[in-house]
Parts: sequence; C-alpha cells; structure tokens
Amino acid sequence: MKISQIEKKKHLYLIKLDNGDNLTVTEDTIIRFMLSKHMVIDSQQWEDIKSFAQFSYGKSKALGFIAFQQRSQKQVQDYLLKHQISPDLIPSIIDSLKQGKWIDDQQYVDTYVRQNSLTGDKGPLLLKQKLMLKGIASQLIEPVLAQTDFSSIAQKTAEKIYQKYQHKLPSKALTDKIIQGLLNKGFSYDLAKGIVSQLSLEQDSQHIEGLLDQEFDKLLRKYSRRYDGYQLKQKLYQALYRKGYDSDDITTKLNDYF
Repeated sequence: MKISQIEKKKHLYLIKLDNGDNLTVTEDTIIRFMLSKHMVIDSQQWEDIKSFAQFSYGKSKALGFIAFQQRSQKQVQDYLLKHQISPDLIPSIIDSLKQGKWIDDQQYVDTYVRQNSLTGDKGPLLLKQKLMLKGIASQLIEPVLAQTDFSSIAQKTAEKIYQKYQHKLPSKALTDKIIQGLLNKGFSYDLAKGIVSQLSLEQDSQHIEGLLDQEFDKLLRKYSRRYDGYQLKQKLYQALYRKGYDSDDITTKLNDYF
C-alpha cells in the first residue's frame, strides 16, 4: 500500500491510500511514523498507525478538555466515553496524561479545598460529597480536609446569612436559620453552634415587635376562619412560637388582643 495523499483538515490530517482506504490522524501520528506522500506501508504498519491515531486523537481531546480547567481522572474518562473514544484505549490515555502531570487527583483535591478556603463557602462534608461525585477516592480527600481550618469560612458564611435575614426574622428563628444554613453548606453541627454563639445577634426590640405584629395579623386572618376563643389563642401561640418568637412576647401580644 502507498500513501497517495495527505490533506490537512484544521488540526487533523486526512491520509488517503492508493487502495481507497483513508484515515484521519493527529500531527503526532504524522511525526511518530514519519508519514509522507508516496510512502509505502504494509498492513501491519497500517494497523499500528490506526491504533496510535485513535490513541493520539483521544489524548488530544482530553488535553483540550483540561486545557483551561483542572479535571479529575473520572471527569476525563467520562468525557472520552462521551466523545466515543474506545473504552479499550482510555486506560492508556489516562496513564499518559498522569505521567505528564496533566491529571492528578491529589493535586485536584488540594486545589479545590484551597480555592474554597480563599473564596468559597462550603464545609468539609459538602466538599467531600462534591469531590467524591467527581470520582475522587475518599482516602485522597479526608487528610486534606482534616488539615484545613474551616472556622473562618463558617464565620463568613454565617455573617452572610445573618445580613440577609436580620431584618426578616426574630432572634430564635434567625439563630436557627444560620445554623441550618451552615449545616446545608456542609459544616458540622458543633462548629455551627460555636460560630453562632460568637455572633452578635442583637436586634432592635421595636423592629421585633413590628415583625411580631405583622405575623400575628397574618396568622389571625388564617386561623380566625376556623377557630375562636381559647382554641384560636392556642393556635396563634403555637404558630408564632414555631416561627421563633419569644414566648413572653407572644403571651403579651395575645393578652393584649384577647
């Protein structure tokens, strides 16, 4: 067999043989086999060229995928499968990328956790969950998390929640909201409680009274359609207490109304 034509197609090359066969290859394939027009090749060489061309194309796709963003090994594997790279070739492509330090799950974990410490708001439980979803083994994740101080991240996250809800909720509900927000972000309950205890959650009494009045009026409209007297009073008390209002404040409000 003889190469009758080598035609460049953007970043790839189309090789045509005189027997009608053709193959799209990467530049690495051209260089590796020193392919040129009129070059004579036998059937074994042609099979070797096709095999390496598939490997090189897969590696090129992977490098494009990780060029602008660090990826985990599983992310690269999934990407190659999605782009119809032969599953038989993927292990060798991954090995080549690992040897070239293009993918490194331990480095991925280190960078991910460090970036979260600088600009993120996630606690260790959520970080571990997200990293494991990227196919990273827990034994690579846990030592990094254990060495990371999450208190300052939790503090910043708690302050953001406080700023958002300080004028919307009474103190108990505000405390519960902050703790739940920290739990949702993957911080432990003990750390969340400790952070909240350090926050200054003072609220203006007149503002709280105004919130209570608004909530009372809303609940009164709701429950007065079905209840009256003592039963209405009990329903209002229970609903307001669940929303985080102080028991004494609720009792005073109910006594004033009833």
